[in-house]
Amino acid sequence: MELLLIRHALPVRVERSSGRADPPLSDDGIAQAERLADYLATERIDAVYASPLRRALETAEPVARAHGLEVRESPDVAEWDQNSPEYVPVEELRAANDPRWQALLEGAWDSDEPEADFHARVYRAVERIVADHRGERVAISCHGGVINSYLARILGLTGEATRGFFYPNYTSIHRVAAATSGERSILTVNETAHLRGSGLPIGLFQS
Repeated sequence: MELLLIRHALPVRVERSSGRADPPLSDDGIAQAERLADYLATERIDAVYASPLRRALETAEPVARAHGLEVRESPDVAEWDQNSPEYVPVEELRAANDPRWQALLEGAWDSDEPEADFHARVYRAVERIVADHRGERVAISCHGGVINSYLARILGLTGEATRGFFYPNYTSIHRVAAATSGERSILTVNETAHLRGSGLPIGLFQS
């Protein structure tokens, strides 16, 4: 089967004193998600899953709609900091040289979930979806940390090497071929042809 791990589109900035931030998509994010859906409309997609966080669900919805599917929520592909009271796009942190940007560069783990538990739940969740869709093509709308975690597992990376070893762009597609024998092959990384020339933000290192 072919697995499409998709990072969510650009959300709005949310900073709260308590509670989960869980921001919706920004106007640019909505446009990114629509372009993603148009790009994937010519491919056969048999199922669309998403993290329960709004930015992932709202990214998945146009893709599912284009294929006449319903989005299936998968709680275990939520981000490592899913309960954080704030969400600030990393580009804004970098531009302001925010201390949180420095913490990201240093690989700080700021979550109420142990790192090992996060990696374990992500792997179990993705593999469960793979097992349920043999011979099919499935899209999962999720998060940068989730994509890093699963691809790092395929590459055999461990420890701190699994923390942000690459940067997934907004609505980027990361394709994995998953064989019933257990073999996993990475086919593409950071596929963002649908955003080229659109004027929409692509990610940290591209615009």
